[in-house]
Amino acid sequence: MNGLYDEFRVALHSVWTRRWLVLGVAWGICILGWLAIASIPNRYDSRARLLVDINEIIPADAQSGGPYADRSQIDQIRETLTSARNLEKVAVTTGMLPAGAGEREKAGAVAMLQKNIKVVPQQENIFEITSSIGVGSLSDADNAKLASGVLDSLITVFRDEQLRGGRMTAREGLKFLDAQLADREKAIGAVEARRAAFEAKNIGLISSGTGSPGQRIDQARAELGQIETQLAAAQGALAAANGQMATTPATINVPGLNATGGGVARQQLAGAQAELSSMRARGLTDAHPDVVALKSQIASLKAMADREGTGGGGGGNAQNPAYATLAAMRAERQATVSALSARKAQLTGDINQITTAQIQNPGVAAEYERINGEYTALKAQYDRLMAQREQVRLRGDVQTETDAIKIDLIDPPTKPTAPSAPNRPMFLTLVLFAGIGGGIGVAFGLGQVRTSYATASKLERASGLPVIGSITEVVTPDRQADRKKKLVWLAGGGGALVALFVLLLVAEFVQRGMVA
Repeated sequence: MNGLYDEFRVALHSVWTRRWLVLGVAWGICILGWLAIASIPNRYDSRARLLVDINEIIPADAQSGGPYADRSQIDQIRETLTSARNLEKVAVTTGMLPAGAGEREKAGAVAMLQKNIKVVPQQENIFEITSSIGVGSLSDADNAKLASGVLDSLITVFRDEQLRGGRMTAREGLKFLDAQLADREKAIGAVEARRAAFEAKNIGLISSGTGSPGQRIDQARAELGQIETQLAAAQGALAAANGQMATTPATINVPGLNATGGGVARQQLAGAQAELSSMRARGLTDAHPDVVALKSQIASLKAMADREGTGGGGGGNAQNPAYATLAAMRAERQATVSALSARKAQLTGDINQITTAQIQNPGVAAEYERINGEYTALKAQYDRLMAQREQVRLRGDVQTETDAIKIDLIDPPTKPTAPSAPNRPMFLTLVLFAGIGGGIGVAFGLGQVRTSYATASKLERASGLPVIGSITEVVTPDRQADRKKKLVWLAGGGGALVALFVLLLVAEFVQRGMVA
């Protein structure tokens, strides 16, 4: 412990003997450091908060992008807020760019603003904008005023650009979509003309109908499957009706009833024949399913009328109402079966005809299907473009008639009263300590380099020889007075350094007060 104490005393003595060197180095470091700090311009920050809201007049599902359209639009607004075009206008408005400035000066001003303007999203649609201005050629008051003016100008330019840009974007979008629609119309017309010419050239090889041969076959097979299901059910119902008629007598014996009661079948026959005449008057041929079914019913009624006519005058037989009901039901079901069978035959014939044409002329069918596919694709593109054009037109009307994008200033740009950087008081203090520490370090280092020994024990350890004794310094009165005088000078030099430091601090706070 005594050894460490001795070493400390030796180091302190070494520094004290070079106290003028310590004072000179401290003055040099402080003067250079304070001059460097004084050359750094003060930076002033101004902050503002914006609320960007999307006016949802058009429902979200009617806009391209669906429910994420608003979010992407807000992201786009955040990116374009500090665009080069907007910042160039800000530089001109605030006077940072003189009239007639060249491209190089404009690029430099825009780069400086892009570096010193920050947009930080606080919530989904709230942004904090910060401008940090520190131009060395301007005073602190001018820098503070410029920081606030930059944000004011930026917000104004941004609002104007959003309003003007939205309308211009809508007009440009409509113009582009109109051109695309005109191209699609021409292409569709050309495909339709080519398809018509192809059909006229291969009229015997292409079945009529809309769609490609493959599509028509698929449609016919789907309908054929439904028809077969319905036909099977109708045939089952007809078989059930036939079975019931086979076990039901056509007439029943009614005591005391004359044979004239058999005129019911003749009345039904007359009605059926009248209905047949009406069908033929409407232009239905004998091959029509309804005509075929009605003729079958007329034949059955004729047989019943003949049986009723052969009854004797004293007979009491009358037509069985249940049998007549079953006969009408069977006729109806026969008509249904005939109609379904005719439709099945027609579909089967269409499928066979298309299939035969494809087998005999595969190239024609493939080319026709390719033309139809091209037409379908172009028509789908045209319909999609029409829908997009309507959406763009609606959004353009919304932006023209209303504020589609609403920008509210939550917090206006602040008026800075104190610089945000540099922290001059802290830097001045650090330079003072660095100067004092540097002077002490230089003095201590110089004492370590020179081969002198402050104590007899150090000399003894260094030489390896015994030291008999040491002679202390003899201080005369004149020398004592000289030392006191130099000590006063040293204290004055150190005090002047501290006073200069205090003076710089006072000047800094006075300058800040002038800005406020």
